[in-house]
Amino acid sequence: MADKPQTRSQYRSKKNGNSKKNPSKRGKRVAANIFKTIFFLGLFLAFFGVAAGATVFYSYAKDAPKLTDSKLRDPLSSKLLDKDGKVFAEVGTERREYIEYKDIPEALKNAILTTEDARFYEHDGIDPIRLGGAVIANVKDGFGSEGASTLSQQIIKMSYLDYTNKTLARKAQEAWLALELEQKYSKNDILEIYVNKVYMSDRVHGMQTASEHYFGKSVKDISLAQTALLAGMPQSPNNYNPYEHPEAAKKRRDQVLTNMYSHNKITKDEMTAAQKTPINSGLRSQKDREDKIYKYDSYVTQVLSEIPKEYDVYRDGLTIHTALDRSAQEYTEKMLNTNEIVNFSDKEMQAGIVLQDTKNGRVQAIGGGRNQKVTRGYNYATQVKRSVGSTMKPIADYGPAFEYLDWSTAHILEDEPYTYTGGTPINNWDFGYKGPISVRQALYQSRNIPALKTLQAVGLEKSEQFVNKLGITYDKGQNVESNAIGANSSNPMQMAGAYAAFGNKGIYNKPHTIIKIVLSDGETEIDTEPKSTVAMKESTAYMVSDVLKDVLSIGTGTSAAVPGVPAAGKTGTTNIPPEFTSKYYYPGGAARDSWFAGYTTNYSIAVWTGYDDKKKYVSASEQKIAQRLFSKLMAHASANKNTADFKMPSNVVSVPILKGSNPIARAASGTSSDKVSYELFLAGTAPTKTASTPEDEKKKKEAEAKKKAEEEAKKKKEDEKKSEADDEAEAKKKAEEEAKKKAEEEEAAKALTAPAGLRASYDANSKQINVSWAAVDGATYEVNVNGTTTTVSSTSVSVSGGNPGDTISINVVAVKDGKKSPASSTTVKIPAEEPSD
Repeated sequence: MADKPQTRSQYRSKKNGNSKKNPSKRGKRVAANIFKTIFFLGLFLAFFGVAAGATVFYSYAKDAPKLTDSKLRDPLSSKLLDKDGKVFAEVGTERREYIEYKDIPEALKNAILTTEDARFYEHDGIDPIRLGGAVIANVKDGFGSEGASTLSQQIIKMSYLDYTNKTLARKAQEAWLALELEQKYSKNDILEIYVNKVYMSDRVHGMQTASEHYFGKSVKDISLAQTALLAGMPQSPNNYNPYEHPEAAKKRRDQVLTNMYSHNKITKDEMTAAQKTPINSGLRSQKDREDKIYKYDSYVTQVLSEIPKEYDVYRDGLTIHTALDRSAQEYTEKMLNTNEIVNFSDKEMQAGIVLQDTKNGRVQAIGGGRNQKVTRGYNYATQVKRSVGSTMKPIADYGPAFEYLDWSTAHILEDEPYTYTGGTPINNWDFGYKGPISVRQALYQSRNIPALKTLQAVGLEKSEQFVNKLGITYDKGQNVESNAIGANSSNPMQMAGAYAAFGNKGIYNKPHTIIKIVLSDGETEIDTEPKSTVAMKESTAYMVSDVLKDVLSIGTGTSAAVPGVPAAGKTGTTNIPPEFTSKYYYPGGAARDSWFAGYTTNYSIAVWTGYDDKKKYVSASEQKIAQRLFSKLMAHASANKNTADFKMPSNVVSVPILKGSNPIARAASGTSSDKVSYELFLAGTAPTKTASTPEDEKKKKEAEAKKKAEEEAKKKKEDEKKSEADDEAEAKKKAEEEAKKKAEEEEAAKALTAPAGLRASYDANSKQINVSWAAVDGATYEVNVNGTTTTVSSTSVSVSGGNPGDTISINVVAVKDGKKSPASSTTVKIPAEEPSD
């Protein structure tokens, strides 16, 4: 700070040319000051309607925080260093260039004082006269024309008190500390503190820094119009930001110029000329501004969230060493905010990306969103909570199956119609079924039904244990079967960390940006890096990785492949909720979210894409965007680096298995390669049975064909012999039946005689044939007229039918005790009709 009086009394002594203190006069002056203070204090209390007066004021003021120079002066900023030890951001006293009182231009002093505190050199920290004048000015000239708080009160609010707290206690403490500030510091000191402390939007503090930020010049070199703009901003910095709210900024600037003219600090011509100046005159380009305030914002936001609570990043002067890779970060931001690398279908699609070191969990780049023009905004890489879809299958299903059940990658599952335990049907993405399918096929083809069956085999409790070890937790009551296909929510940061463990031999490292923190003494180091933990057996990690490599080569994630780089990963999509599909049209394959999580032995990347608007969807073609983002960023990060393949542990064996064999069998030597799949087993668990060779299969088929032919010939011969015997038996049986029938008829004939006296006549009037016969004792009768038989118990019957000229045959048989008599027969002719006249 400049060489100047350090107290208010010294300042006044210097102003009056009297550096020697006269005790008598000093006592009178102190008494006068006390009187003035009490007088103004009374006015202050009266203004706020405090009935209890000074007693109540004191009860509040006594609890005010202690006034200290360290609170009033600029706190120490904290520096953020990238992986190479170079500063990439400062937080706290962000981007602040200090200016001493002697270097503050008169125009800026006048602009500030005429607008914020016109009686600055007359009051003692609170100014009832100013308060009344501000009320009148605001009524006369509009709200905001003059402020009611003195500069001292504003400094106190900025340094100590919650300015959103409008209670009487806070106002009393503000007044008390403002009075104390005026007793301890000179007016010049106070103005200097104010100029360097005020917030000026865009994460800028202090008017000198603001001048450089907005105009690219020192405050000593800017115009009157620009000076007035800066002086007017502290009242509402964000609302008077000339980039964001140019109209409001101009109105505020012009009011400051009017205030300066009203207090005779500028001429009318100067005021008019400055007010005619466009508000954007001299402003730096929007791109220059955005490059500064939004640079690496998503990464900075995550760093700040990891600072231990016992440290104040805004005041403690910390040196924070991070894992930031500037090249990867800038490439990530370019991917998200342009279409130069990956083409997005529209500006509304959002994305979150995290790139971390597979071996230690250090996050090297964060893409927190697309087209974001706010600082500390919503971070889609770390804050989003969206269902993860099939990216959960290695974590909740197959990883636990390898870990706890010792499954092989060849383990057979039945892909068939199926339901959850509660009876709700589950479908595959294609609504089809594959039948018997290996774990490998089920995972790289992303089949849902085998995934659910795997989770059920593992058990919900064991599955959750595995999931938790990878840094993912379920909400209370959400450890449910649908998590088998990713109904649970997560974010790219968590997913990148979980997948990294598969590529790190089963060792989990919590994703983090901070490597260490050095305190302001430059010596004390705070180690904040999370400790590594064993999440799974090395064999489990390798088996998952080996299968997930197939996802990129022959599975659902081929667009994520990185040429020349051995990588593994998994796709994931989530369904549109039923409440939207019932109201809106969605094309086939539409999803709400699209994910890709993958890794190499060097890096792990997780990508989410989707929309804030729940009605919007990610089309089938747009679901490839997440894969392309992964591929491009992994290729960029892996350039000029050796990427080793995943190493098989000693307790895992790779065995050639005959595809489709069930039970699983080894493929024989010479089996066509397209019929062989190399599958992984824990040592000692591989199948011992070997499938037949092609030659063996040929001989086997020939032998089977010969045997079948012989069996068929034998059967044919046997069938022929049997047929002859059957024919003979049938003929014999038929002859016996006929003989029996004949004997029965003869026996019946002996017992019953044919009905006697059978007569039949045609009645032309009724056109009926009347038939009668003699009775047979105890019998009923079957009367057959031209082939139609009627059973009657009487000895006569009348029947209709026949045409003129027809001869009708009639037979009557007596039936008694199941026996029938011989038939009596007769005929009757229906007369032909005579022609009419």
